[in-house]
Amino acid sequence: MWFIFSLLTAMAWGGANLFYKKGSDPDDKHSHLKIVVMVGLVMGIHAVLYMIIKDIAFDPFDMVRYLPVSALYIISMTFGYIGLRYIELSIAAPVQNSSGAVSAVLLFLFFPRELHMLEIVGVVVVTAGVIGLATLEKQDEMEVLKHANGELDKKYQIGVLAITFPILYSLIDGLGTFADGIYLDELKLISESSALIAYELTFFICAVVCFIYITLIKKERFNFFTERDKGYAAILETTGQFFYVFAMAGNAMIAAPLIAAHGIFSVILSWIFLKEVLSTRHYIMIGIVMTGIIMLGVSDAM
Repeated sequence: MWFIFSLLTAMAWGGANLFYKKGSDPDDKHSHLKIVVMVGLVMGIHAVLYMIIKDIAFDPFDMVRYLPVSALYIISMTFGYIGLRYIELSIAAPVQNSSGAVSAVLLFLFFPRELHMLEIVGVVVVTAGVIGLATLEKQDEMEVLKHANGELDKKYQIGVLAITFPILYSLIDGLGTFADGIYLDELKLISESSALIAYELTFFICAVVCFIYITLIKKERFNFFTERDKGYAAILETTGQFFYVFAMAGNAMIAAPLIAAHGIFSVILSWIFLKEVLSTRHYIMIGIVMTGIIMLGVSDAM
């Protein structure tokens, strides 16, 4: 079942990325915090309903026990939300999804097992593709700055930081997935249901803090009913998270890179709904990254 759960997670998170991008406003410096509010709200509601429906006696201390994992995920996602304000989803999604390679390497280093050549090549290919995308973004930035004679795109106003945000997401999320593999699969430190509830309630607390900051400190209006794109993203994010913990509990080392393939769905949806058009060089690098991710995902069949 872990394979089915992995695919469902990938599909849900691929759709969530589309709505994250649609709900990101480069002119709104608190856009990423508003996404945190919506995601945390939906996750909090889901956690309560899940406990009631499943009749689960949740131990609040599990939130403390699971906090290192929750913190890594929430921090990485926030960086991802910031990045989507400035960079195309077609580029951000594959770079972010390379976190599966990070977690696979960490799990291998700390919990060694024999690796197939396909897994080794997959990690190398993903790394090379991410570096290639970063290089292309830097080259494009220099070219635009050289010929700029008017208002610059926000992406180039912040320079190399545009590609840095999805890279930070990848590294931190990879650490989170590695920690999740330890908690749920290797050492069985917490049950799948407890991990899910602990993470979602922690995200809800972060949402409350962000809401207070936006409305009381920054004095901005926040209407939950007008943030539809952020709301759809939150629902899909929570749906993916539900399936994710069960996939990781079944086979963390292979589920992680397979789930990371949700970048494929993100890229396809960005082409269809956002009409994103990149250079041929960008598509080649995206293809390289996704090829490496797929290689990692199918390596378990060998």
